[in-house]
Amino acid sequence: MVRAKELSEAFRKNIVAAYESGKGFKKISKDFEISHSTVRKIVYKWRAFKTTANMPRSGRPSKFTPRADRKMLKEVSKNPKMSSRDLQQALATVDVEVHASTIRKRLHKFNLHGRRARRKPLLSKRNIKARLTFARENVDKDQDFWNNVRWTDESKIELFGHQSRGHVWHKPNTAFQEKNLIPTVKHGGGSVMVWGCFAAAGPGQLTIIESTMNSTVYQKVLEEHVRPSVRKLKLKRNWTMQHDNDPKHTSKSTKDWLKKKKWRVLEWPSQSPDLNPIEMLWGDLKRAVHARNPSNISQLKQFCIEEWDKIPSDRCQRLLDGYKNRLTAVISAKGGNTSY
Repeated sequence: MVRAKELSEAFRKNIVAAYESGKGFKKISKDFEISHSTVRKIVYKWRAFKTTANMPRSGRPSKFTPRADRKMLKEVSKNPKMSSRDLQQALATVDVEVHASTIRKRLHKFNLHGRRARRKPLLSKRNIKARLTFARENVDKDQDFWNNVRWTDESKIELFGHQSRGHVWHKPNTAFQEKNLIPTVKHGGGSVMVWGCFAAAGPGQLTIIESTMNSTVYQKVLEEHVRPSVRKLKLKRNWTMQHDNDPKHTSKSTKDWLKKKKWRVLEWPSQSPDLNPIEMLWGDLKRAVHARNPSNISQLKQFCIEEWDKIPSDRCQRLLDGYKNRLTAVISAKGGNTSY
């Protein structure tokens, strides 16, 4: 059989002439030794456009066949972390050889774009179940309840860590000028561990942890700072304390200590920073502190305390006004990670 792409225009005109003489597709196919479908396409084209010549096209035909598209999308769906180089090898198995940049452009047509993967806690089945249970049990609580919760957490703030990435505008060949560099030092140049709390009324106390945080140190921090924060935040008598499931928070000694204090503690699902709005305040604090460019640990400590006290109370209230949305998001994700 002669392949359709090898047919000359004169050959195609002979096929049309045979058709107009009254011969059928099957007879023409046999006489000219070409496939029935090729005869049909040539005749249909003649009927529609009165020509057998190749028509103008928008550009070079795509190397991607429907089969190649399906293969590419299947591979990306199975493993979103595949690189365009990996996809090149996968497409070679269906006889499609294209450049990596062509693959990326093709993915864009299917609204698939390369983006930096978001970092989220690894969730076990047990974590997922606990998160879903927490969300379902608390989603219908009224706003007064969340406004009367004292949210707590610890965070490490590095001297230079927040500046580890960034973008600068510079002219060619000036990348290594001092003003265009981000200075790096080992271990972030040092860091401080802070404990803080907040409620709807605003930020509570923030304290610098000078020693290794263990159960004993944690209990001492609570002893010294909880009551003053409760008074500062004007929490009601039946206020609730929130902390995560860090070992020093859930150790037997800490549980016994909290029981003696008769403080109501919110039962918390592990691996759930997205459910603790104080994480947003830590981000605010780190940006504000590093905007002041502390040059040593002493300044870092001072700026942390000063900037924490500057957090507006309406910022805290807004975080809690939308707390139900966080719980709804967890339910929608069936206990999985959310965008918070």
